[in-house]
Amino acid sequence: MSQVKTLYIDTEALSTLALVQAKLISPVDSLMNQNEAKEVDRTKMYKGVPCPFAFILAPKGKRNEEVLKTLQNGEVVELINEGNKVGELTVDETFSINPKERLNNIYGTSDTSHPGVKNTIARLGNIAVSGEYKVVYPLIDDNINRIKNMINKTGAKFISSMMLAANPLNRAHERMIRQAVSDSDLLIIFLRKPFTSKGLRYDIRHNALSTFVDNFLPRNKVLIIPFENSYIFAGFNELVLDALLAKNYGCHQLVVGKNHGGLGLYYDKNRLNSIFDHCKNIDIHIKTVDEYVYCDTCKTLVSTSTCPHGQHHHVHYHSDSIMKLIQSGVIPPPILVRKEVSANILSALFPERFSNLQEMHYSLMPGSGLLEQQNEEQFYLKLIKLYQTSSLT
Repeated sequence: MSQVKTLYIDTEALSTLALVQAKLISPVDSLMNQNEAKEVDRTKMYKGVPCPFAFILAPKGKRNEEVLKTLQNGEVVELINEGNKVGELTVDETFSINPKERLNNIYGTSDTSHPGVKNTIARLGNIAVSGEYKVVYPLIDDNINRIKNMINKTGAKFISSMMLAANPLNRAHERMIRQAVSDSDLLIIFLRKPFTSKGLRYDIRHNALSTFVDNFLPRNKVLIIPFENSYIFAGFNELVLDALLAKNYGCHQLVVGKNHGGLGLYYDKNRLNSIFDHCKNIDIHIKTVDEYVYCDTCKTLVSTSTCPHGQHHHVHYHSDSIMKLIQSGVIPPPILVRKEVSANILSALFPERFSNLQEMHYSLMPGSGLLEQQNEEQFYLKLIKLYQTSSLT
């Protein structure tokens, strides 16, 4: 009896295979053979719909390459992830690829200083395999069921979507979310869950977003869905794939900020194009919203297109800078991040930060006179309230 052949794939590849299997990047619904892959890379189209690059499986590793070189048409190969069998693939063909060309197709560059290129080149092999496959990945099925159940529960007819990192959630994000909620029956927020450790952990970002949604928005108008942000959702192709995913999840509109990574103008065959031209065959409306800033003259959050005051009056919502404050343990000003969100994030990021929390609480905070056990989140909320006291400032 011949030994069963196996290919080892990482969770990022498994997640992407599951997305395609569930027809969430439709019309792509299978691994592409060599001819299909070349045609897609050349035309950026597949079955009449925008498709920025070929969908292939080319796992790296010496053991994988040895197996790929031996595979024959019709053979069944097991797919292994983290030591467990997660699926099977029936081989159609194997073919060589040029990793540098693939990186250029995905990111627009093969420069290894690019973080996406660096991550992908470490997991991209030289031989691809095509064929029918089946994988098991419960997260995707759970997402589909949660969205269907929410639509049935609310009777929503017009569904908007946003792809959000919320790293961290700030006031500008809140304004975009509120605007999307007011324009639709249901808003689905796809919260990006990357396969890297950069930024805040997913659970911290999810809890912070849930704090805002559960306490400050109408009930049953927003659903948060984990969106595993694999390498295919990268670079200048991001918006096209975001639109395909949202449409196939049942959304009618995708809301994006004007600073979205895939938005803008780009050159294609010496012709200046808008990304919207490239998305016109995807049956979903893409709505752009203005950049929001805090104006120290208007004394509120405003759109840059409607505020009459100059840049020198504007406080910008720069996520990296806000993140540096939070990672340093500094509470961001409430005009940047809602105090409930800041307290939620800081208490999770710096657990047991204060060895004498109760003593500090009774020494610094006004209270009822009763002895009450305070947690770190409550401490931060009251500390922020002290920061906002204005009589001595």
